[in-house]
Amino acid sequence: MTAPARTLYTPAILEAATALADYAWDESLPLKGDARSRRCGSTLALGLATDGKGRITGLGLRTHACAIGQAAAYAFAGAAKGKDRSEIASARAALADWLSGTGAMPDWPGIALVEPALDYPARHDAILLAWDAALAALS
Repeated sequence: MTAPARTLYTPAILEAATALADYAWDESLPLKGDARSRRCGSTLALGLATDGKGRITGLGLRTHACAIGQAAAYAFAGAAKGKDRSEIASARAALADWLSGTGAMPDWPGIALVEPALDYPARHDAILLAWDAALAALS
């Protein structure tokens, strides 16, 4: 007998998804990136501002994603300020390894929020959306 799957939409995930309003889309942000999940069709647009060293100083999001994708975007947004492209790329790689079962939980504040989605591979692409959009914006 296998263990039952974790509850996917926990109260914390739903709360984080609604808290994305704290990071509203802002047309004036100079760097823009988009990402789309091939699995579920979720999309995320991200606008960024950076300082002279390429560190994120401001961001805004527009999501059309499931609550898991939105919660992951909330975790991204909460810790992205001060990070540069190499830190985002490193975190994205660690996140992909964790989701595939080949790595430990990444050292990204708030990412434990989406741990229930480990049992739902169809949601993994949605979790990566914010990192993918940020890398596109910073390219």
